Amino acid sequence: MSEKTFPMTLEGKEKLEKELEYLKTEKRAEIIKRIQIARSFGDLSENSEYEAAKDEQAFVEGRVKEVENMLNHAEIIDNGAIDADEVAVGKTVTFQEDDDEPETYQIVGAAEADAFAGKISNESPIAAGLIGHKLGETVAIETPGGVMEVKIIDVK
Repeated sequence: MSEKTFPMTLEGKEKLEKELEYLKTEKRAEIIKRIQIARSFGDLSENSEYEAAKDEQAFVEGRVKEVENMLNHAEIIDNGAIDADEVAVGKTVTFQEDDDEPETYQIVGAAEADAFAGKISNESPIAAGLIGHKLGETVAIETPGGVMEVKIIDVK
């Protein structure tokens, strides 16, 4: 069975590498200090500060493993072989539904998706529906809310 790959831009990979470095150095050290201080309060069975610090430690360790896995299986997007007007992971696409305002998103791998920053996952219904289509095409996209027809008006 092959491992899942995580498509991402070079920028996204660098962001994950910085997060991993922060978690391993600063965040771990901060949590260890909090645990030591909480232990000094005595009885650990009723020590909420100790429990909170241990919970945070477990969360951080889980995130470290998750980020390491994504980095170990990262697939850096190279759009050199894709037509300039074709929608693909790593590109920014602007589309419009009927007379609505145009929407612009960069299509990225799930690891770096952030809708509030205008980055949507290649696994999302909208991105999956747009990938492979070209500038000027009208595309029917199956979404949880029903089918939406959009026209691709720009690809960068």
